[in-house]
Amino acid sequence: MIERFIRLRTLTGSDYSGQALLLSYFDSFIAGRNYGWLYITREICESYLESIAYLAPRTQGNRMCVVRQLCRYIALDDPRCYIPEPLRCPSSKQRYRAYIFTHEEICALLQAALKLPPAGSLRPLTYRTLLGLLYCTGIRIGEAMSLNLNDFFPDEMKLYIAKGKFRKSRWIVLRASACKALGVYLEHRLKIEPHSPDSPLFINERHRRLCHPSVYGTYLGLLSECGIDHSKKNGPRIHDLRHTFAVHRLLAWYRDDSDVNALLPVLSTYMGHADIVSTQIYLQPTAELKDEVSRRFHRHYINSLLGKGELS
Repeated sequence: MIERFIRLRTLTGSDYSGQALLLSYFDSFIAGRNYGWLYITREICESYLESIAYLAPRTQGNRMCVVRQLCRYIALDDPRCYIPEPLRCPSSKQRYRAYIFTHEEICALLQAALKLPPAGSLRPLTYRTLLGLLYCTGIRIGEAMSLNLNDFFPDEMKLYIAKGKFRKSRWIVLRASACKALGVYLEHRLKIEPHSPDSPLFINERHRRLCHPSVYGTYLGLLSECGIDHSKKNGPRIHDLRHTFAVHRLLAWYRDDSDVNALLPVLSTYMGHADIVSTQIYLQPTAELKDEVSRRFHRHYINSLLGKGELS
């Protein structure tokens, strides 16, 4: 049943290897206990949860999440199969609180990137373009580093993300300013080999694809240069540029008096999420965002009273 379930999930084109590994732990647990039942019971699920109690809460949640998915699949054919309740997420005090950059801090980071050594090399422009792209599109750092030259379509003002999370591909529509910045970078990038269509878009000094350690090390140096405090516990991580994109996008919609509820699915799709729930994690309430929400609610409240004739 586990094998059938995994084959079904992979038919969507998603990379289910991580979840399959978690299910193998559950399979090994059942095999080691020699249960006589032909279906999953509540006792099995509770015993398995007890056996992984030593793991971190989020890790326990991940393991039980895939077990729950499996049980829901089996229950379609066998209603005797027990479906465990989802585990409660750790409290907000236990979760990392993303750092939301200000517009001024973003500008400072981009300016600092242009001063990176060695002078006259592609490196300063590479990091300025990379960080700017992360901020203005909200793509993941792994997606940005996986971009090839033929993934940028300047005439259509689009980027093609071929290697997104869970191997999901998608199109990223670019604003004119972002497209222009990428075009400037590409003009300099094409002067350096390799420059075949399938060559990496962002390269290091050895003309190879950027890697996480070097990017992260450079990023930390830029934070220090800009006077932005950083620690392992409190960040800001490079992934927080993605959080900042989501919050600033939401803020812009509120200021434009757009229908935010109608646009949230658009934001979710643009960011490569499977559903809005995943996007909500990124929508951290900042002081500016709270002010805009309060302003909109106040205006709606006043208009409602005027419509009822309660105000003159």
